[in-house]
This record gives sequence, structure tokens and C-alpha cells, in this order.
Amino acid sequence: MAFKYETSDFRNGLKIVIDGNPYIMTYFQFVKPGKGTAFTRTKLKHMISGSVLERTYRTGEKVEAADIEEHEMQFLYDDGEFHHFMNTETYEQVAIVSESIKNEAQYLTESLSVEVLFFNGRPISVQLPNFVEDTIEYCEPGVRGNTATGATKPATLACGAQVQVPLFVEQGEKIRVDTRTNAYASRVN
Repeated sequence: MAFKYETSDFRNGLKIVIDGNPYIMTYFQFVKPGKGTAFTRTKLKHMISGSVLERTYRTGEKVEAADIEEHEMQFLYDDGEFHHFMNTETYEQVAIVSESIKNEAQYLTESLSVEVLFFNGRPISVQLPNFVEDTIEYCEPGVRGNTATGATKPATLACGAQVQVPLFVEQGEKIRVDTRTNAYASRVN
């Protein structure tokens, strides 16, 4: 018997199953109209394809909880078709189709610890740490006298990711990047 959530349990980050597919709730709003019954409006993101679905649920309606497990794993290598990870406790290895983790793959470097999400025992996606540190492999030199506040320039990191950095940051420096927003956070000493 699968666990079910009621509409009163809805919150951002809730993982549910719709038509046999895992979704994560990214938005919900309880609506109580003047006439009629109350309902909850939701936005759900497919955890494998990334597509977004909007659904409305009547108060008291139930949805099935997703059987999602998270395991800390270490990135090993990319063979072009799959990204390979190793469980840090059991040393078991799993492969995830590269196409399904395109956005996360840009930050994957050898030995990086990540959370791998499993749906019904099958690896489906990767959660990166909130921040990663990497060296700037290439960026244009800052122009002297160009001191406009908040001015940025593109930089390519050693892992391959492209981020916007302030003008004072130079090639070869190590920086910290927020993987959730793909934004420069700070220099690393």
C-alpha cells in the first residue's frame, strides 16, 4: 500500500507520483472561492524530463507519494553516453544517462560528492552541492578604468561551466559558484 498525501500536506519540494512518473512540487496555492469548494493549485516538475505540469486538486483529494531514495555518491567519469557514480558506503556503481542530467553535468568533476536520486530503485537525477569551487580556465582580462558597478564578464571554469564573474576576477583564480543559480559567489583563497 503506497503512502498518500492529502492536499493539507502539500508543500514545495513534495515528491509525488502522477501516471507512474515522479514529480516534485515547485508551487502550490490554496484557493477558497466565495462560492463552491476550496481547491489547491499546483505546479509540478517531472523529475526525469524536467517538464512542468499544472494541476488543481479539490480539498481532501489524495495523491500518491513517490518512492524516492537519495544516496551520497561520488562522480567517477563520463563515457559520452552515461555518467558513472559510486556509492561512498557500498562502493556500488551506477550509470545515469548523460542526456537526463545535462544541466548538472557541467559542474561534475572527478571525485565530486553528489546526491543521486533513485525512483523505484532506478537512478534518475543528481543533486549537486549548493556551492562548488573551481579554477577559471579562461576569461577576458579586466579593463582598467571600467568600474561600472555590477559589471560582469563571461568566464569558463576548468569543469566546463560558463558563469558571469565581476571584472576584477582574473584567469587562473579559484572561485566559488552557486550551482542553483549558476552565479559567481566569491573568490577562494
